[in-house]
Amino acid sequence: MARVTAHLRQTFIAGVLLMVPVAATFVLLWYLFNRLDGFLQPGVKQIFGFAIPGLGLLALLVLIYLVGLVGRNVIGRRLLTWGQGVLLRIPLVRAVYSPAKQLIESFSGSGEIGFKRVVLIEYPSAGLWTVGFLTGTVKDETGGVQALVYIPTAPTPYTGFLVVLPFSKVYDTDLSVPDAIKLVLSGGIVAPAAIRKTPVR
Repeated sequence: MARVTAHLRQTFIAGVLLMVPVAATFVLLWYLFNRLDGFLQPGVKQIFGFAIPGLGLLALLVLIYLVGLVGRNVIGRRLLTWGQGVLLRIPLVRAVYSPAKQLIESFSGSGEIGFKRVVLIEYPSAGLWTVGFLTGTVKDETGGVQALVYIPTAPTPYTGFLVVLPFSKVYDTDLSVPDAIKLVLSGGIVAPAAIRKTPVR
């Protein structure tokens, strides 16, 4: 019973940690969309005599772009750093925000721990190749070195999973990280003409 309780507790916590960032992002974007749409549509109706479908979405995209633009200048970066510092001092928020931030930075290449190597592994079975990112190494019970490969899922690579396997089963590729991300995000629609693989050295 104790093992079952521990399993349920750990699985529940893992589910919460996976769902909170996604749900929070969705709720925030949905809230902003409704607020912007509700704020702009009355004025648009008064001026043009009709509502413009999707105006809230367009305004939200412009807002996100402007926030990103501010975040790229000196003052914006200082404000962003200050805001992140505040979030990281809140225990529950820190447990979710810090790993999510590191993962996003890995995909964007803006952090120090960004993905550097795109690899292929035979997964989920022999003869089926999956694109992944070599993120690090770990030793097993015999002292042997195992590869840590993050497998992104399409079309939301932030909700991927981690595979631990021998280096002999990992193959380097000639794909760049941006090209691999485009490949995953597009579900294979945006794909290179060829992917060459070699055993990891």
